[in-house]
Amino acid sequence: QVQLVESGGGLVQAGGSLRLSCAASGRTFSSYAMGWFRQAPGKEREFVAAIAWSGGTTHYAYSVKGRFTISRDNAKNTVYLQMNSLKPEDTALYYCAAGNPVLFRLSVSYDYWGQGTQVTVSS
Repeated sequence: QVQLVESGGGLVQAGGSLRLSCAASGRTFSSYAMGWFRQAPGKEREFVAAIAWSGGTTHYAYSVKGRFTISRDNAKNTVYLQMNSLKPEDTALYYCAAGNPVLFRLSVSYDYWGQGTQVTVSS
């Protein structure tokens, strides 16, 4: 069992940066791949980024590639999402997820979810 708690969201102007954190409980954190997803009002949840259990492989949505960076620290049971050059269209509730997905971009592939942290980007 893994419990996930996101933090680091907030209000930022376009072009600014935020770093999201997701702290996990449980000694098996390092065995899970981790993903970040987001959901804007009236829209479906969408994939943002994912990282393999070892941290050696990362995946990004086309819309954030080059602006966002996912990383993890298995010693701290934490995964991060560094978000730079933020745009108003990045505004959403951001969730982290844990699992062993066959398809990193597919939300149903993940077993555990946090409650989300709100990111709002003003123009």
